[in-house]
Amino acid sequence: MTKRTTRLRHLLDAPEILVAPGAYDGTGARLVESTGFQAIYLSGFETSAAVLGQPDVGYLTMTQMAERVAAISAVVDLPLIADADTGYGNPLNVRRAVRAYEDAGAAAMHIEDQVSPKRCGHMLGREVVPAEEMVQKIRAAVDARRDPDFVIIARTDARTTRGLQEAIDRGAAYHEAGADLLFIESPESEDEMRRICAAFRGTVPLLANQIEGGRTPMPGVRALQEMGYALAVFSLGTAFAAAKGIRDYLEVLATTGDTRAAREGMILFDDFNKLIGLDEHTELEQRYRIAGA
Repeated sequence: MTKRTTRLRHLLDAPEILVAPGAYDGTGARLVESTGFQAIYLSGFETSAAVLGQPDVGYLTMTQMAERVAAISAVVDLPLIADADTGYGNPLNVRRAVRAYEDAGAAAMHIEDQVSPKRCGHMLGREVVPAEEMVQKIRAAVDARRDPDFVIIARTDARTTRGLQEAIDRGAAYHEAGADLLFIESPESEDEMRRICAAFRGTVPLLANQIEGGRTPMPGVRALQEMGYALAVFSLGTAFAAAKGIRDYLEVLATTGDTRAAREGMILFDDFNKLIGLDEHTELEQRYRIAGA
């Protein structure tokens, strides 16, 4: 079977845009796979919310993130694109992060040029390090990978405080340093998105980060492809949808003492067990059962 890293490379090279929904746990990953998507995205935002119940402001550690990468990679065969924040330190820390993410089963990781502690890319108050500092991190990441198909994604957060042109200039420098794909975070209009795509057309694939209620327009997958994006990550929507579903269920229980009115919005017991692999587990139990036991 083709390696996940190689499959991701082929998907990014295809003329059709690759859509990677976010998932923050094994159940969500199974849902992404079962609905036919070909790649999956793991964000620091979702992981910080799920693991810590905290905002995406630098609390999450590399070890916690790599553990979640490994857990998701173990239950689905999709190429996983993983958030690695600022690389968790200097270029030597970036090297360690690349090895940890590779070992955990990721097919790609992105690092960003924010100062530490970082913030979610659609929050205000973000600052960026000097471009040369990030260039060295990209060089370290490229040097550290053992699988040449492992995708190194460079993200810049310069748009919000330094303007679009500096973000584009930084993207060009990061690509020259060896980044395989560029992530120009939080453009604020479709015109800006088109300018980004025009600046890099034919040279390096681009990622569009789509967040419901975020700073960047969400014109739809077809429009993103027409603009020139190779990858669209719908990074946080599954967490937002799950939180709404859980809150609705709890409100019904709290106000009525009865959950029957909530069942239409739920996956019930038998179907949930199928989703998380009980049928496969039962088959394995039968395969290894001791005769006569």
